[in-house]
Amino acid sequence: MKKKSLSNWFWLGSVVLTIGAVLAAQELRPRPAVAAPAPDTVVVYKSPTCGCCSKWIDHLKQAGFTVESHDEAEMSLVKTKLGVPEALASCHTATVNGYVIEGHVPAEDIRQLLAKRPNATGLAVPGMPIGSPGMEVGDRVDAYQTLLFDAQGQSSVFNQYGASAAPPAASAEQAVPPAS
Repeated sequence: MKKKSLSNWFWLGSVVLTIGAVLAAQELRPRPAVAAPAPDTVVVYKSPTCGCCSKWIDHLKQAGFTVESHDEAEMSLVKTKLGVPEALASCHTATVNGYVIEGHVPAEDIRQLLAKRPNATGLAVPGMPIGSPGMEVGDRVDAYQTLLFDAQGQSSVFNQYGASAAPPAASAEQAVPPAS
């Protein structure tokens, strides 16, 4: 009887060890990682029917960015989730390296943002200004600004384009203080 009881325990122990080894092997097996966007990948959220958004994506690709595009039916929800102030809204919203990019922001401005790494939420070109990337109409470039904005909705001019892009040149009298 002792022999039978001992062999039963041995058999049961072998089964438990085998099951444990199989489970451990499954836990240790490498799993496919959820792919995060590569650095400098611009993730764009846009309306499925917007042509200018696709043109802006082409502009980014031509500038060397990798772009991942997502069609969204409720763009206002995307903008709210990402912290885009209503006053700065445009037709598409993107993210890159932790920053939000709203609207037709030129690729060069995005590059400068990523190089400078300011403490900000992101950049925006409010509305859909003619002549901004994706909104080209011949040689026409309306005056517009790229704005740097923060989580409180405060913004400042990051860059300017179009007719009034360059501030008027100072005259000699204005540039040099009067002698005392």
